[in-house]
Amino acid sequence: MNTKAKFIIMGSMITLLSCGQNATKLSVKEYPETRKDVTVVDEYFGTKVADPYRWLENDTTAETAQWVDAQRAVTENYLSQIPFRETLKQRMTELVNYERFSLPSKRFDRYIFSKNDGLQNQNVIYIQNSLEEEPSVLLDPNTLSDDGTVALSGTFQSNDGKYLAYSIQRSGSDWVEIYVMDIATRELLPDHIQWAKFTGASWYKDGFFYGAYDRPEEGKEFSNVNENHKIYYHKLGTPQEEDILFYENPEQPRYFHTVSLTEDEKYMFMFESGQGAGHTLWIRDMQNPESKFEQIGFDMNYNYSPIDVIDGTLYISTNYNAPKGKICKVDVNNPKMENWVELIPESENVISGINLADGKMIVTYDQDASHHAYVYTMDGKMLHEIALPTFGSIGISSDYKDKEVFYAFTSFAFPTTIYRYNIDDNTSEVFRAPAIDFKSEDYVTEQVFVTSKDGTKVPMFLTYKKGMKKDGNNPALLYGYGGFNITLNPSFSTSRLPFLENGGIYALMNLRGGNEYGEEWHIAGTKLQKQNVFDDCIACAEYLIENGYSNPSKMAVNGGSNGGLLVGAVVNQRPDLFAAAVPQVGVMDMLRYHLFTIGWNWASDYGTSDESQEMFEALYAYSPLHTIQNGADVKYPAIMVTTADHDDRVVPAHSFKYAAALQDAQTGDNVKIIRIDSKAGHGAGKPISKVIEEQADIYAFIMYNLQCTINN
Repeated sequence: MNTKAKFIIMGSMITLLSCGQNATKLSVKEYPETRKDVTVVDEYFGTKVADPYRWLENDTTAETAQWVDAQRAVTENYLSQIPFRETLKQRMTELVNYERFSLPSKRFDRYIFSKNDGLQNQNVIYIQNSLEEEPSVLLDPNTLSDDGTVALSGTFQSNDGKYLAYSIQRSGSDWVEIYVMDIATRELLPDHIQWAKFTGASWYKDGFFYGAYDRPEEGKEFSNVNENHKIYYHKLGTPQEEDILFYENPEQPRYFHTVSLTEDEKYMFMFESGQGAGHTLWIRDMQNPESKFEQIGFDMNYNYSPIDVIDGTLYISTNYNAPKGKICKVDVNNPKMENWVELIPESENVISGINLADGKMIVTYDQDASHHAYVYTMDGKMLHEIALPTFGSIGISSDYKDKEVFYAFTSFAFPTTIYRYNIDDNTSEVFRAPAIDFKSEDYVTEQVFVTSKDGTKVPMFLTYKKGMKKDGNNPALLYGYGGFNITLNPSFSTSRLPFLENGGIYALMNLRGGNEYGEEWHIAGTKLQKQNVFDDCIACAEYLIENGYSNPSKMAVNGGSNGGLLVGAVVNQRPDLFAAAVPQVGVMDMLRYHLFTIGWNWASDYGTSDESQEMFEALYAYSPLHTIQNGADVKYPAIMVTTADHDDRVVPAHSFKYAAALQDAQTGDNVKIIRIDSKAGHGAGKPISKVIEEQADIYAFIMYNLQCTINN
């Protein structure tokens, strides 16, 4: 097979000064040759399904490497011809170059927070004894690698305040390594944990608990199925080989296991998950050497989340028999669910967060996908609401015994700002506000409610410049996810600002499958009802057209992971609605997704192709890889698929096979390319340099194909 790329980039190098028709549109005349193996055919309940690009699932072969190199060459040559690509990258670099802080976390009468000076690849961890003194560096992840691809994924202080366990990720992989530091001396201890995954470090006495898998087969670290998650106890100063196996469940190899302890180390909680949307819950009295785990949450389709144990009372949040959530309490010595007493009952809004402060509870709700926060007594009496600036999201840092409360607020045109909150008089003052080259007051966010195919009202946030005319000619970017109980709340991103500055509309769709309206909203977008998610997205696009915001030649759709699946499915079903599409790290092969790394864990949302004929037919009907239209009269939008070589969450094979199938099909003249990042994973921990490069490429691709550019 000749895998050498054969390509001719056609186009104009004239920089456009406003949105309009491109005189000569860039195109790829020839794509890299991709071998088709017609002998690979699977049979599902009597239906034969060809899989000619199965060989691309093996990402360690020379043939796949050659294919990747050829695809990268085509994509880079295409992107390099976009006349404003570098200008866009420069503007994004300017916008992100400002000091960014995390919320301060107060423990042991000292504060720990992270800060980025602007263009640092990774945030630096600082510590200070008071808010008035100069902070000092506790840990700088930028020193862990030359290119910024080693990222800090978690920090965990010991309960005596002496040590900091921290976990790192290399090149964006889900695998983590755990190290330990002496906080006072900053000395790195010899302790080093490898092959840990989906875990933190839960301190107990002179060590900590963590979750890990057995060492994977060499060469298959990023693709083999992950099974038999185990909990170990590591004692400080000992090698990992001597760690004690604390818990495993060999009868359920595809369960995850996690433990956590109360700060006083009196009670341990254990969670098992992996076969539903939630987890089971177990509790153990660590004061009694003879005690065993007692199960108090049984159905893995629901969440049972301990808040804390205070004066012998366990406070717990759950959505069991309360799809939008409720808060209960129970005697910790008699914690069976039948004894739970309801403190804050389920309401019309979804509980999305609970914090304790000054002997009170701060409960955050999602109201139409926007946060609202209220202060309650520990007996469930509502005292007051915290006033927030606009549609937005908050994160809270507080402690049960401390009056000091901080919260961060953000929205689409509202850069993340940290406030200090007085819980007694219900007032807030700015603690840290960003200095960014962006005029928030020039933009507006509105929320609309779109009628989907079956009559369901779907919320959508629209952000754009004030004074925008609804003449149907505005470029619009729709972003969605629609799955796994995840709510998309308003957020701020410098990457999307150049698009807004140049007249774009950013549309955030709150599709079914998420948790915007609780578990019922989630279930309505899963398994045999997954088509609802795609119908919701299509309805949102049609709304923008029908109400004069945009038109199909000016609309793009974007999403990542499950959102990449969304983009692939919607484009296949309605290619006429969009001029550009960017599915990022998407789940594109719905018949085989469960055969790689952690894919089996998604069956609670998707179902699997082998569980029943009905489920197979539902998956086959929308699987992006298998539903690409093909014909002389088919006109697809321009599509740029994105993936990364260290993505062990959604393995690159999904995107490889989908891109190969797109390039082989007759889908019109618009470009179909794939951007394959190196030393990067599913997204977490990516250094700022790579973030800027990727976002500049994505927005350059979108804006060029929406006939727009940066105004110089």
